Formats: sequence, structure tokens, C-alpha cells
Amino acid sequence: MQYLVATDGSAVSKRAVEHAAIEATAWGAPLEIVHVLTPEPKLVEGSLVIPGSDTAIEYGKQTLSEAERIAQTAAEKRDSPLETSTELLAGWPAETITNHTKETGIDAIYVGHRGLSEDSTNFGSVAKSILDKATVPVTIIK
Repeated sequence: MQYLVATDGSAVSKRAVEHAAIEATAWGAPLEIVHVLTPEPKLVEGSLVIPGSDTAIEYGKQTLSEAERIAQTAAEKRDSPLETSTELLAGWPAETITNHTKETGIDAIYVGHRGLSEDSTNFGSVAKSILDKATVPVTIIK
């Protein structure tokens, strides 16, 4: 078994990381934590420019570092070892996460029900798209 949890740094994605870590420790499975950089390209004088890419990369690295700390803290509370890895990906989140899952042999995906736009109790578009596209079990954390 190998688990993946996607995080964007939101409160609900942090809960998803904690939940995934608890599940991974229960099964002795490794946990991969991913953050997807979503470029918003613009055409400037005939050249494709990705605004704020350095900032986005730094935010992504910080988000992964914080998520890994949360996962390890959850494992320590259970007195269980947890093997974690992190991966900074780029693309459209749902497609990137489900493709990465297929390519790496992940057995289950964990994701928050809504990311940084927590203005509704419904599933966010990324969580719903992951659920629709995934070929492995998906756990959506509220």
C-alpha cells in the first residue's frame, strides 16, 4: 500500500494530511505529500510568461514542509513510524494528481473537500474532479 495526500496549505487540506498520516501509520504504508503549482500563463509581447513563478515555487515548498511536519506529528502521537516523501508538481490539480497516482502506483488518495476557497460546504471543483478521474479510492476530508 502507498498513500498520497494533496495539500494547498488550507486548513482543510492540513486536516487531510493529518488523517492520511494516521491511516498510513495504521497500515504501515508510506505517504507521499503533493502540492500542485497551477500556472496562470499570460501572453506578454508574444512571449508566454508565468507571473510569480518564484513566489509560487517558494509557497509550494513551504506548504509541503508544513504538511510533512503535520504528518510526522500525527505519527508521533500514535507512536508509529511514518515514511513520508514530498513532491512539487505542476499543472491542473485534479488531472495532475490522478495522472501522478497512476504513474507511481499509489493505492489511495486523500484530499480536503475544499481548498483555499472555503466559502461553501459543497465539494470544491478540484476534490470533485479528483473523485471523478481517479482509478483508486479517494477519501475526501471535511
